[in-house]
Amino acid sequence: MFNELTRLHLLSRSSKRLIMLIADMVMLPIALWTAFALRLGELQPDVAAYWWIFLAAPILSIPIFINIGLYRAVVRFMGMNAVFAIFKAVTLSTLLLAAVVLMTETKGVPRSVFLIYWAVAVIYIGGSRVLMRSYFQSLGLANQTKENLIIYGAGSAGAQLASALLQGYNVRPIAFVDDNKALQGSEIQGIKIYSSEKLNDLIKKYKIKQILLAMPSISRTRRREIVDKLEPLPVHVRTIPGMTDLISGKAQLSELREVGLDDLLGRDPVLPHKGLLSACIEKKNILVTGAGGSIGSELCRQIVLLKPKSLILYEISEFALYAIENELEKIKAKYELDLLLIPLLGSVLDQQRLKQVLKIYDINTIYHAAAYKHVPLVEHNVIEGVKNNIFGTYYAAKAALESDVDTFVLISTDKAVRPTNIMGASKRFAELILQGLSQITENETRTHFCMVRFGNVLGSSGSVVPLFQEQIQHGGPVTVTHPQIIRYFMTIPEAAQLVIQASAMGEKGEVFVLDMGEPVKILDLAKRMIHLSGLTVKDEKNPDGDIEIKITGLRSGEKLYEELLIGDNASGTQHPRIMQAEESALPLEEITKILNELGNSIEQYDIEDTISILTSTVSGYSAKKGIKDYLWMAQNVKAIGDNAINSDNIIELNEKLITKETK
Repeated sequence: MFNELTRLHLLSRSSKRLIMLIADMVMLPIALWTAFALRLGELQPDVAAYWWIFLAAPILSIPIFINIGLYRAVVRFMGMNAVFAIFKAVTLSTLLLAAVVLMTETKGVPRSVFLIYWAVAVIYIGGSRVLMRSYFQSLGLANQTKENLIIYGAGSAGAQLASALLQGYNVRPIAFVDDNKALQGSEIQGIKIYSSEKLNDLIKKYKIKQILLAMPSISRTRRREIVDKLEPLPVHVRTIPGMTDLISGKAQLSELREVGLDDLLGRDPVLPHKGLLSACIEKKNILVTGAGGSIGSELCRQIVLLKPKSLILYEISEFALYAIENELEKIKAKYELDLLLIPLLGSVLDQQRLKQVLKIYDINTIYHAAAYKHVPLVEHNVIEGVKNNIFGTYYAAKAALESDVDTFVLISTDKAVRPTNIMGASKRFAELILQGLSQITENETRTHFCMVRFGNVLGSSGSVVPLFQEQIQHGGPVTVTHPQIIRYFMTIPEAAQLVIQASAMGEKGEVFVLDMGEPVKILDLAKRMIHLSGLTVKDEKNPDGDIEIKITGLRSGEKLYEELLIGDNASGTQHPRIMQAEESALPLEEITKILNELGNSIEQYDIEDTISILTSTVSGYSAKKGIKDYLWMAQNVKAIGDNAINSDNIIELNEKLITKETK
């Protein structure tokens, strides 16, 4: 039977339709004969006088079946729509057959035969398809390799997921698990619903290797509780997309994904203040710099839904700009949004272009998200990092002043607090610039400056979660820089929403700090992700484990923990997850003088002087482990007469320079 089913599955669609059509042509006369037998109470009813009716049944019915689409449906995926189509087709064909018999005034045919024929035909026509679907689903093309799994969540999402999985060949949902006692003991599509207390028994009994979470609408707090419960179990835990992604069309129910940090640590969102959301956006012209980046793109997604007059996407990366414009155009069309969407290629270091953009499009609000943010990369490219993060902010802010922009918002980082790296120092310097410009009186400018400081966001480029997932998929090792390193995390949508709300509260250079929740120990995160993949950690206690965790050492400029406040003074705001930091600032005259000095150092490509200026300006910063700039190191290799620049001599020289500077 398995071989026959395999050959049947491999036939062309037209061949399968022909087989179904022939089968129906055979079954319809049999259904009519059965109707006569049941009506007359005889196993061999005398129907010779009505022979032509047996020919008329398929001749009249098949065209109706074709027109209604009975032969377009894929039997393996047949659902309620197909069942309704069968009822409709058989009903119409039965009525037509009865009408023909009545019009021909054929005598001796009991009228009840047609009612019986209708019921029997539905059973034969529908039953044949249900039977074939059942065969395909139960046997499949590779039945021997099917893997049993459990679906956690017996709601509508779980039922739809089970239906989708039953149509495949690689996995078989063997049980539902749900904490709703009213559902426990009942069945969905023949699959029993159990209590979560039965999980261990079910895993052992059915050799379960995978559990799928099918609860897109539950709170993040509840999801975290369930994930905590599943982590110790020897199974791979995956989940369907969240309700937001399902509703927006970004994901389909059947698109399973790995359990992410938002599942492990997610917290329930606080409802936004509508007044704060719309204050700087609704019916206004908005510019987002770095519009194609992780935060910039999410800001754009949320801004377009808040009904601005126009949204200007300012981005240096052509591909990133193309991607976000394409996505926003789809959102605009889907929700029939009336706004001007303009993608502009440009650098924040191009002062003239910035001024033209702000004046031509009469910009009201700027969200400045353009920055180099990867700590090691900026550490190895000092001049470019300082130019982009410091002078890019300065030029954008000056252009905003000269163009009478209402609000300028800087997207900052927790790495700006007592920084140990160039990236953090450059972002703190950028904050000082805005604090200095905010000292200009209202008589001189109407531009309000503020900055919003927060930590790591989930799913951003370079995020640790996708890195760990990739390493686990490749069999390890999972790399952690230090066993004690901790980080704060927040979802990108939550961060962007809070940034927009904070911007409405900015007036005179305020530093807003987002509540990031509880810090996460990265080593514990790595272990949890390994466990939730159905694997074990390989270490001294468990030498036969699956995945090793390798400690690689802190990267250039990296520190064990991040902070959000330079001092201890922070006050609440209108929003429970937005705080205002009270921090010292430098006079604008001093900032301007330092910028001139910094500009001269950059023009001369004097990295040592550049770092010295950052050290003397930014509180708490010092380049403790020497200069890591690649070009600077290469110049020093040349200086000692070694023309063959390679990784070995640069690393060796760097170690010597670091040792010398440290001493």
